[in-house]
This record gives sequence, C-alpha cells and structure tokens, in this order.
Amino acid sequence: MSRIPTIDLKQATGNMLSLSRPVLSPVEMFGHRIRNRLAVAPMTRVSASGDGFATDRMKDYYREYARGGFAIVITEGVYTDEDASQGYDRQPGIANRRQANSWAPIATAISDHGSLAIMQLMHAGALSQRQEAARIIAPSAVPPLGEMMPAYGGSGPYRLPSAMTKTDLAQVRKGFVTAARRARDAGFHGVEIHAANGYLLDQFITEYTNRRDDEYGGSVSARIRYPAEIVAAVRDTSPDDFVVGVRVSEAKVNDFNYRWGGKSEAETIFVALAEAGASYIHVAGEGRGFRESSSDKREPLSTVARGITGLPVIANGGLYDPDLADDVILDEHADLIALGRAALATPDWPRRIANGERVVAFENEMISPSASIQNTDAWFARKLVHGVPG
Repeated sequence: MSRIPTIDLKQATGNMLSLSRPVLSPVEMFGHRIRNRLAVAPMTRVSASGDGFATDRMKDYYREYARGGFAIVITEGVYTDEDASQGYDRQPGIANRRQANSWAPIATAISDHGSLAIMQLMHAGALSQRQEAARIIAPSAVPPLGEMMPAYGGSGPYRLPSAMTKTDLAQVRKGFVTAARRARDAGFHGVEIHAANGYLLDQFITEYTNRRDDEYGGSVSARIRYPAEIVAAVRDTSPDDFVVGVRVSEAKVNDFNYRWGGKSEAETIFVALAEAGASYIHVAGEGRGFRESSSDKREPLSTVARGITGLPVIANGGLYDPDLADDVILDEHADLIALGRAALATPDWPRRIANGERVVAFENEMISPSASIQNTDAWFARKLVHGVPG
C-alpha cells in the first residue's frame, strides 16, 4: 500500500497551470500519466435499450466528457448477471457477450480522447426498482427504507428481498469476476466495484441491513468481508495493469442520514478493501465533510482513507466549486475529484475552468421526471432557445 507518485504542488515552480489550479495538474497513476485530477462520477441514466445494450446516444454522451477534458470517465452502474443484479429498467448490463460488445464503441470513444475508461459494476440487491423482477436478493430479508425512485422508473414500496444463500454468494461473486473480464475485453482500462449508496455490497457493510449470523455478519470486520472478497476475486483474475477501484459511501439513495460508527469503523473498511487489492477508493458524499472539517467537526473520510491505506483516493459529492476542489487536492485530502451533477450540466467543465469560462449550473429538471439522457437533452434543447449561460 505505497503512496502513489505525484507532483508536489506546494513545492512546484515550473508548472504554472498546476500552481494556478491544482485540480488541473497531471499525475502518474495506474501506470498512466493522467492529464488532470478530474473524473466523471457514475450517474444513473436509464437510457440503455430494453435488453440492456449500450446505445449510440450513450457513446456520444460518454465521449463528450472525454472530449471536454475529464481525465477519467466512470460509467453509470452496469449490472453484472442475468439473475438478480439489475436495478431498474433500461439499465445497461454486461451480463452476456452481446451486452459487452455494445460497450466496445464507448470504451474506444473515451480512450480516443485521452481519458481512462472505467466501468462501474453494480448489483442492486434489495434496492431493485423493478416490480417485475423474478428475484430480489440481499444479505438479509430486511425491507428497505423508503420507497422506489420515480427518476429511475420505480414507484411504491420496495419488495422484501430474500436472504442470500451460500450459492447466491458464489454466483454473485462469479458475476462480478465475469463482468470485469468482459469490460476488459471491451476495451475498458478498469472497473469500479459499486459498494456504495445502499446497493447490494453496501447492504453487507450496513449494520441494519445485514443481520446475518455467519462469517459475513456481526462486527464491521465481518460485514466488510464479502465486499472485500468481491474486490479480491476481480483483482486476482485481472492483469496487473487493469484498474480495480471500489466506491463506498455512508449515505444511501434511500437513507441520506446513515453514518458509519466513527473513524475506527471507517479505517476497518478502508484497510480491508486495500488489502483485497483495490487500485483506488472512491468516497462518495464528501462535500459536507470538507465544509465541516474547516470547523474541526469531522475529518473527511477521504482523508482517513488516504492516510490509512496509501491508495489513490477519489473524493465525490458537492465539490463543484473549483476553489474547494483545488483545496482538496492541494491539502492532500484526495488525489482525484469526481463530479456528477456539475459534469452533467457542463460536460466540458475541465476545459471551461482551465480557460476561465463560466459553467452551466445544474438544475433538478435535468434529471426530472426521469434521469435519462433524453430528458437532459430535452432540457438543453429548451434552454438553447433562450440561450444557456456559459
């Protein structure tokens, strides 16, 4: 778990771009020279074909981010198997060869513009938005909090999931491994294991959704075991130069207020993922932590992750203010910044910031009533009639 080589921005004197905007400075990471510290965060877009294929519009959508200057483009969550992993209708999959083939043009479109292409691999678990799903599985038979999300096509209460058996555990693990291989074959530089936001692997980490009495339930060191096994299985079956990241968060899409049990619990989680072979740790929901840290209320989790593991850390959540993003990088709280809604509103955010240009402000209507690419396209089309700012 050695620290990645990077540029000392506080000591650098020759690179004026790095001095003026640390978030735009290059870095050596994952065997690549990455042009800046900006990644596109994974964002659900409900825009695949009905059979889970990536589309031409998705290719153009992802290419825009690479062309706009983002050094790393992380896809939306992609389901891993044809049993119970799919979270919502029109979610893209990589559960079979034909779905994988549909992703190859997207990987090429991202790479051709000098960006790293990372596919996020996701199993929805209990948070499936699909009323017609044949099976819904989770660590334990615990009804999820809240109701399904209309923006993802869901409505009404979540269904009660079935507790995963040993066979289920093995099949889900195999699904992640096979999906990672397919992503690699499609041309992606790496994958990100989705263990955040309340989905299946986060359901193992979270105490109230994991009531298992076997080796995967109980203490936090037991609850993180299965997500760590998934990371290790993907790492062990991938080439050394293939990126295997992992995304974690405290809050969930159906429970914004959940928090881990303090710094010691966070350290246990981060160390387990690092020892499993994670290439990086992506901490979601960090914006609040950085603002609070100025008042000494709490050490940001990305700072904890970076300090305890020495791995590259991506911070995500409310970091659209360039000055705040610069501070996060300069003060070594994180190595990369992932933008979600800010990137959605301004796909060429890095280029605009570098040139001192204005950016488009995010508006909820961009993802309402649906989070689809088509809905966002319609928002821009309406605004262009009157002139979009920036």
